[in-house]
Amino acid sequence: MTDTLQAEAESDGADVTGTAARSRGKPARAERRQAQAAAKIAAVAAKHSSRRGDPESVAKAAVIDVQIDPGDPLLLFLQSAPGPVEIGALPTYSPAVARMREQGVQVVVPFITSGELVGLLALGPRLSERTYSRDDRRLLDSLARYAAPALRLGQLMRVQEGEARERERIEQELHIAQLIQQQFLPSELPELRGWHLAAFYRPARTIGGDFYDLIALADGQVMVIVGDVTDKGVPAALVMASTYALLRSAADLSNSPGEVLRRVNELLIPQIPMNMFVTCLVLVIDLDTGRTRFANAGHNLPYVRRGGEVVQLQARGMPLGLMPGSVYDEHEAVIEPGDIVLLYSDGITEQHSVSGEMFGFGRTAALVAEAASGDDLVDRSVLALGSFSAGVDQEDDITLVTLHRGASGGQRDTVAFSVPSEPGNERDVMDRVAAVVEGLLPKARLDALKTAVSETAMNAIEHGNRGDATLEVSVSIRRTAEAVTVEIGDYGRGMQRGADIPDIDLKLAGLQTPRGWGLFLVEHLTDRAEEFTEGDRHIVRLVMHTGPEIHNSTEPTVKPSTEGAQP
Repeated sequence: MTDTLQAEAESDGADVTGTAARSRGKPARAERRQAQAAAKIAAVAAKHSSRRGDPESVAKAAVIDVQIDPGDPLLLFLQSAPGPVEIGALPTYSPAVARMREQGVQVVVPFITSGELVGLLALGPRLSERTYSRDDRRLLDSLARYAAPALRLGQLMRVQEGEARERERIEQELHIAQLIQQQFLPSELPELRGWHLAAFYRPARTIGGDFYDLIALADGQVMVIVGDVTDKGVPAALVMASTYALLRSAADLSNSPGEVLRRVNELLIPQIPMNMFVTCLVLVIDLDTGRTRFANAGHNLPYVRRGGEVVQLQARGMPLGLMPGSVYDEHEAVIEPGDIVLLYSDGITEQHSVSGEMFGFGRTAALVAEAASGDDLVDRSVLALGSFSAGVDQEDDITLVTLHRGASGGQRDTVAFSVPSEPGNERDVMDRVAAVVEGLLPKARLDALKTAVSETAMNAIEHGNRGDATLEVSVSIRRTAEAVTVEIGDYGRGMQRGADIPDIDLKLAGLQTPRGWGLFLVEHLTDRAEEFTEGDRHIVRLVMHTGPEIHNSTEPTVKPSTEGAQP
């Protein structure tokens, strides 16, 4: 279709009516331009009575549409026309010419720029009933030379605007898909008694095919799942969502890793697209004993750092969605206190450097050996991979999940109590917290935690519960392999900071109130301080790492691989 632009010109005192039509052919080969030049041409034909001077003979302009079909010889003819052409000089075998004759068209002016026909101007009879003179043709030719580039520019701008709108629509849809996919990943890593979890997930595109999950089982054990769908982007994300749902459903029916994988494989085969499959690793962990049962469907073998040694948990099996009747052998291992487990995807091992070298399993195992903790392992891996692949785009989704078992496990690593909202009870809270974590932190860090706990508890008593002794301040202390977490809850917003950021100079000058200094102090005394609500409770969470000091560390995420287990 062509867009039309009505135009009126005046020559020798007589009106001339006509229409400029532009085609939307892309600059390409001549034959392709001809095939793409299907145009809708609007012509304005002046029709008037043969009796001059009769009021009834006033010319009335009518807009008409003339179609130019792909392959019409008129397109090729106008492409090489030197200027305005009379209707009689156009090829008579052209269907478009026949339609223009019927509409009273007398002159056709092609609009050509950079050797491309971008439109044309079709003119009917002049109202003066005189023919088009040489000067008229020269004027029309000049008009076409100036109008053609502007017309083409307008066409290109319209195409670009359309493409921009389409890109924006796709980006919005991908953003929505990303938000939906994020709902499948744990929004917050759970606190597993005596164990510390860390994870990192970064898709190669807006959405990806990697996934991980942690499922609490009825018998008090926990199921850890990582998976990777072949391919990337939207297709992988759709298969990932289906696999995730099937795994959750199978975990409700069985706590056997091998049986879970077998059920999901049979259900996935009828619905997975051709040439796609899913690698998946399932572990079921007894948090008290460290006994771990696991089965593997073609995923990368996990690493375990035990003392100064790094080993792999050996298990192999066919990826999900490939072969009906596949059986997944179940294996067993014990994660000892102090051990660190790394689950990962091939997004890290198969990432290339500028020189074409792969990151590989050797570098990955070395990172496991050097790590001081699970968080440290994730941070080291992300930094090492970024440095190794500098200047190269990320090739695949990247997922890392670490589990670090503490020196002791079990319920005794979580202590909870509450105190009335009475002045002075903040000291009681501080002393009881210090007694629970004694020996886990160096003296300077323990003193910092005690100060932060005292400040938080005092705010909960005075501001959160407004000093109402009938309202209790709750305290929960959790010890894991890598951190001490203290949560202090009240029924208000005791630690909420004002809009102003505390400034010590302004404070000393008396230009800033003490409001907001509580949380400011707590944030700088601990490695991480968070505020959130849970029902009618306002809670402040304080985290202090038992290893090296890590301020405001970010929590990681997870991914699986599309390759079979490596040798």
